[in-house]
Amino acid sequence: MPTATFLWRIELRVPSQAIPYFEEALRPDCMSVSAFVEGDADDPDADWRIEGFSGAEPDARAVALRLAKAARAVGIETPKVRIHLVPPRDWAAENMADFPPLRVGRYFIHGSHFEGRPPAGRVAIQLDAGAAFGSGEHASTAACLMALDGLAKKRRFLKPLDLGCGSGILALAMAKTWRVRVLASDIDPIAVDVTAGNARVNGVGKLIRTTCGPGYRCPALARGKPYDLIAANILARPLAHMAGDLNRHLAPGGVAIVSGLLERDGRWVIAAHRHFGLKLIDTIIFDGWQTLLIAG
Repeated sequence: MPTATFLWRIELRVPSQAIPYFEEALRPDCMSVSAFVEGDADDPDADWRIEGFSGAEPDARAVALRLAKAARAVGIETPKVRIHLVPPRDWAAENMADFPPLRVGRYFIHGSHFEGRPPAGRVAIQLDAGAAFGSGEHASTAACLMALDGLAKKRRFLKPLDLGCGSGILALAMAKTWRVRVLASDIDPIAVDVTAGNARVNGVGKLIRTTCGPGYRCPALARGKPYDLIAANILARPLAHMAGDLNRHLAPGGVAIVSGLLERDGRWVIAAHRHFGLKLIDTIIFDGWQTLLIAG
């Protein structure tokens, strides 16, 4: 029988250049954070609505302090924030209805409600993202899958890492494409649990090892380095900050898929990686988001 779930929504509006700062500010309180343009996406002056959802009532004072810090970092006034309870709805059922099967390159992503047969020759991934980010519908995730599809046509990887795994969709894709062991890591323990569950459902539970920790500082990542393939679908600012760590964990001749950044942020994220001797080998621009392929 369907169950209704109470959720709390945090809403605010910010200019486009401030999106990454405020998304980061909301993540400690929210199981999901999204940004939507208010007007023309090509208008640099258009405001964006940021929404975060939490399963428990957020601490309004803590939220306000993090938003004020984000505003100072980007040099704007602290935006007005609205925190309110969303009326109970059967979110799981609605998510299934809104998640039709999706094809990205060789990958066919579908929910557990899909009753058909995956197309022949496709790598089928059953995914119910739940509270973790990554169903394949977001442009940054889809672009990462495109990158994996392109790389699979050229070479084989033996030691991949999915950093910031979310639902585990990229770890699943890597494990199913190359039939190798994949390390999947996330700072969010819920995401780690979701990834492990999705790995079992997809028959690759023995291939995907999960670990929880803060980025490259997670001890399991250090023990397992170097990696010949790293997928990091996070956000622009933390990606730039971790460029040196990526360089230390990427094997010589290895490839990193760096994603989760708006198209306009590509230049300075690329510069951060070039500073450590990493080379840009390709870019994928999709629906206003940019994904970088970087070589060691």
